[in-house]
Formats: sequence, C-alpha cells, structure tokens
Amino acid sequence: MATLAIAVPTLTRVSSSYSNFFFTRSFNRFSTKLVSFKTPHQRRRFFFCCNCKREMASSAATIPSVSDRITAPYGSWKSPITADVVSGAAKRLGGTAVDGRGRLIWLESRPAESGRGVLGVELENPGGEAVDITPKEFGVRTLAQEYGGGAFTVSGDVVFFANYKDQRLYKQSISSLDVPPIPLTPDYGGPVVSYADGIFDAHFNRFVSVREDRRESSQNPSTTIVSIALGSKDVQEPEVLVGGSDFYAFPRLDPKSERIAWIQWSHPYMPWDKSELWVGYISGNGEIYKRVCVAGNDPSLVESPTEPKWSPDGELFFITDRENGFWNLHKWIESENKILPVYSLDAEFARPLWIFGMNSYEFLQSHTQKNLIACTYRQQGKSYLGIINDVQGSKLTVLDIPFTDIDNITSGNDYLYVEGASAVHPSSVAKVTLDNDKSKVVGFNIIWSSSPDSLKYSSYFSKPELIEFPTEVPGQNAYAYFYPPSNPIYQASQEEKPPLLLKSHGGPTAETHGILNLSIQYWTSRGWAFVDVNYGGSTGYGREYRERLLGRWGIVDVNDCCSCATYLVNSGKVDGERLCITGGSAGGYTTLAALAFKETFKAGASLYGVADVNMLRAETHKFESHYIDRLGGGEKGCYERSPINHVDKFSCPIILFQGLEDKVVPPEQARKIYQALKGKGVPVALVEYEGEQHGFRKAENIKFTLEQQMVFFARLVGHFNVADDITPIKIDNFD
Repeated sequence: MATLAIAVPTLTRVSSSYSNFFFTRSFNRFSTKLVSFKTPHQRRRFFFCCNCKREMASSAATIPSVSDRITAPYGSWKSPITADVVSGAAKRLGGTAVDGRGRLIWLESRPAESGRGVLGVELENPGGEAVDITPKEFGVRTLAQEYGGGAFTVSGDVVFFANYKDQRLYKQSISSLDVPPIPLTPDYGGPVVSYADGIFDAHFNRFVSVREDRRESSQNPSTTIVSIALGSKDVQEPEVLVGGSDFYAFPRLDPKSERIAWIQWSHPYMPWDKSELWVGYISGNGEIYKRVCVAGNDPSLVESPTEPKWSPDGELFFITDRENGFWNLHKWIESENKILPVYSLDAEFARPLWIFGMNSYEFLQSHTQKNLIACTYRQQGKSYLGIINDVQGSKLTVLDIPFTDIDNITSGNDYLYVEGASAVHPSSVAKVTLDNDKSKVVGFNIIWSSSPDSLKYSSYFSKPELIEFPTEVPGQNAYAYFYPPSNPIYQASQEEKPPLLLKSHGGPTAETHGILNLSIQYWTSRGWAFVDVNYGGSTGYGREYRERLLGRWGIVDVNDCCSCATYLVNSGKVDGERLCITGGSAGGYTTLAALAFKETFKAGASLYGVADVNMLRAETHKFESHYIDRLGGGEKGCYERSPINHVDKFSCPIILFQGLEDKVVPPEQARKIYQALKGKGVPVALVEYEGEQHGFRKAENIKFTLEQQMVFFARLVGHFNVADDITPIKIDNFD
C-alpha cells in the first residue's frame, strides 16, 4: 500500500513516497459524508487573512531576537507556510533521462493541473524557462501495477511515453514539438492495457516494455514483456517476448541486442522478498531462443535481485541482498555462470520495487579509467553518492554533495543528474559535474525543484533530528526523524510542552526520509512537534529489519509508533496529553490500529487507510493480493488485527479522508469504520474526494486535507485556537 501519487509513491504501498502525504488529484465536485459543498465558493471558504499575510511577509524580512518574540501557546502560532503554499509546492518528480544532445528530460506531476504528468526539457542556455514537451491534451502516467513508474523513455531525439487517459504508448519528437505524439499501441476502447519500464531496441527497430493486460480481468491481469514494432505505418498488436510469471520488471538489452535481462517474481512473494534475475538470448529474428536464471533460483539462498544493467562492454551488473542481507552491487561472470560481489557494505544500494523505472547506479565514461560506476546508497538514515572503480579492487569514493537523501541518478556527458533532497532542499534534480578523474565534485547546480520558492521560508524551517529509540522487544531499537516546533516570531511559555503529531509512513515496506517537506513544516511552524517513524519493517536498514513485520503487521508497527511517542514524552520534548497520529494507506492502518489497541494517542487522522484487513485481502489489486497474507499472519491474524472488528475499543476522535476512485484501499473501508464509530458515539468525520485515487493529487484536496487535520486536532485535543481562518467541517458526536 504504497502511497504513490505524492509520493510517495506510500501496504497498499499501504504510500511514495512518496510520500509525506502522497496526493493524487482529479476533482469536479468535493463531497463529504458530513457536509456537501456544491459550489467552488462553498467548497473552499478557507483563507489566510490579508492582515496575516502582510504580517508574515514583513516578519520574514525582520526576524526578532529571542527576547522580542511573541509568547503564545504551541499550535496557535501564525506562519507564512500556509496550506496553499504546501499544496502549490507538491509537484512530484516522476523520473529523469538525458536526450541525444545531453539535455535533462524530467517528468513532473502538477497539483494545479489535477496531477497531470508533464515532461520538461532543460534549456541548453542557462537562465531561460524550461520547455514543456507534453501537449496539454496528454498526461504522462502509467497505471501498471497501480503505482506506475517508468512511464517514459528517451532515446536520442525521441521520447516514448504512456498516456494517462487511454494508457496507450506514444512516441514524440523532442525537437519538433509542433508535431503531435504518434500512438504505438492499439486502442482497446479504454485504459485496460498499461505499459511501463520500456527500452528502445535500435537493432530490431522496436520498443520492449512490461505490459499489464486487464482486458480479461482487472483483479488478475496478465503481465508480460512485449515488443512493439516501430517500422510499420499501422499500429501493430504487441508480441509477447517473455511470459509465464506473475510479474516482470527491468527488461534491459545488452549493447548489441543479443541478450536481454529482466527481473521476475511470483505470488506469494513481493519483489523485495524473493525474485529472480533471468537472461534471454536473442535470435536473428528478434525472438528469445534460450534462457538462463542468473540469480534467485538457489534454494539455499534467499535473495531479491533488482536493477539489472549491462555495462558498455557487455557485462551484466545487478543489485541483490544475497550475502549480508543488504542490497549490494554484483556482476555476473557469464563464462562461469558465477556471481561476484562488486562492493560489499552494510548499506542499501537499492530501494523496494514499488514502482517501475528506478535507477540507482550508472556507468561512467572516463578518459583515464575503465568500469567506473556512479551509485547511490543509504546507510543509517542518510544517502550517499559514490564512485566504484570495478578494476582497482572495487574501491568506493564518496562524493561530497549537499543532498542527504538521493533517489535516482542519470548519467550525462561529463556529469550526473541526481534526484535528491536534504533538510533544506526540497525534492530536486541537481547537475553534478565531476573532475577528469571522476573522483571529486567540481560543480553542483539545481536544475529542477519541486518548490523553488521554499527557501524564502527558511527561517521557519525545523531541522530533522535522527533519533534511535528502544522498542518493546529487548535489545531492538527503531528509528525516526524528530522535528521540534520552529518559528522565528513566536515562542511558548517555559511551562508548556508542544503537542505531537506522529506520522506512520505507508508501504509498510517503505521508508520515511529526513528532508525538507513543507507539509511537515506547516505543523512545526505553527508550534507542533512532528515525528516521522521508520518502524520495524521499514526499508533502508537491511533485510532483517525489513522482515520484522512479516506476520506481525499491526503489532510491530503499532508498538514502535507508541514506543517512539513515549520516548519523546519521557525525554521531555512533547506533551503526553496531546499526542496525535496520522498516516496514509498502510500508515492509515497503523493509525487506526494504534487508536484501537493502544491508549497512547488522543486523536488520529487516517488517509485512505485500511480498517478491515480481510476485506483488503479480498479486494486489493494483483500486485499486493498476497502481500497482506505474509504481513498479517493469514485470515485469523488479519481478522484479529482489523480495527473494524474492535470498534468497542475505540475512544479517541478520528478524522478519515478517502478518494472515491481508490482501487488499492476501496472507499468502503473508510465508510465502514466511519459508520461504526459514529454508531458507537466516538467523535468522527469522513471526507470523500471524487476523482481521487490512492493518494491525493489535486491541490485543492491537498490543502483541504491538511487544514482539516489541523483544526480537527486543535478542537479536540490541542486546547488552542489556530491562527488560520479555517472553517471546520462537522464532527459527528461532537458538534
């Protein structure tokens, strides 16, 4: 239950994130179980008063000394980081590539355009405005495996992309933007066939891609690797190259189009549990005539290979966690059918395969050295960019860049494009120039930013502190990022401790990151403390940590979130009487379970969260249809840990937010828990968004969700008045 829209990506990447809040948008009418807004004016009567705006603008320019700060209760502080600012800064990056002229191509989703995916191109002359490649009537996004990713590929002057509305593949000339995109795949009368993670095969003039076909069954679609002919004037039916497994990813051709590598896996496993790397040998007519399983078929090893890639010399590299339980770089010695580690480190060189198109390493061209590999890895809550020399005993050189969190990297002519962020950088793409030896960074320039105006609020930013706290299991610790309240204009009295909002990330096989996220700063700049928890089962800390959740979802995550909140109370950092919890998707489940089975928190917000785990098992999409069994301990465990079956244990106020087109966690989940809590007399509210899927993409819905959480917690738990002019929705059993 990954939350992907924002996000993301995060099981169901119950998100990625993507995403602090992973927001998906489409919106013609806003509706709620409690209030029905019929006009745009009625829908949004929430604004930041003009006087407040002027005060914030002037205060940002003149920061008072500590002695001159206004003393006011935590949570009541005024802040220029409004919900409008947050929703406007929610652009999402969907991948990067480089065209034949060495220019950066990126995909961004725009909340102001209902989350439409648009490809942009870097200008060759710095200082100008970036140019949109995608025509207004198109949107770049694939629905393969619901979470998508890998929606576009660039080869020379041509971009291949999946169009959101009809899910067909198109090709478009980057240099002739007046020429409309040309469809490459058949029109099946609706968005029932999706494509992702494709590559251009110049030798056979075809496009090779993963295809998800929902024509016969939307609950159990077939997934294959197909080839799409490019030479014909008429659209051809794609030909299946590889089939028979439940899932496929990363089809990758060698430089001569003689071999193709791919990753495959089947139920009941997720790709990070157990997968296989295969190589197929291609005949003169383009068919695969021989296959070899390179990794993942040894019964004595449990591993999950990912991200295969051929070097310029035709050697196959990939990432797997076979030796030390961490995803490390390896290569295949074809002549001996043997696997060798390239560099071993207790760190993660890859991420879980929630979405297609991830790219954690690149081969570099060097005038003086051969087989240089640029890579990113994550260790103890921080990302690093490094260069591995595969010839000189696999030496790793760490490069010094400002990012502390890195996603994908893309190789340019003499530089790298790095997708990353930090405590003071929002999600960005930086152009990193290296010296001739590829051992030092000589240039670092931000090319794209999800929130280019965010730095004007820097005096309000709360910096994350990585904390390690004890769990209920003796000797086992877990991790979180703690953000204290921060506002240069305000302070609270010395006797008061701040309220805490704890966020449980989606996935649950995912990770939260300590980066600049304005949705977090929205809370901290108003006087809230915020903590983002990487409970047991999160990624980034190796397989052993990741597998703490197997069979114990709803136990380990809940206990760790409660332990984190208790740790912060005992440390004197937060008010134990004002502890709130929020989460989306799987994080929404953890929120509901914590409120049902524990007494730590005083109120909660669930965004497209799971209330009935067995209902999710029966109704969720193919990709995660067995995931819940492995996490929840089978039908009995899922029943016992479903909050909907323990309504008698709820006593805390809850607000629910749900997209009505969500296929990962269907709307009935939120409606069931809402009706049950309403009947029991617990204060509860339900907000439903038409046109939204799993995660919210529309700016107006992102804004509304954030504001209504704030005022909900303030009214029921906070004991303060919010500074913003927000009209609260009706709360059943309270108003």
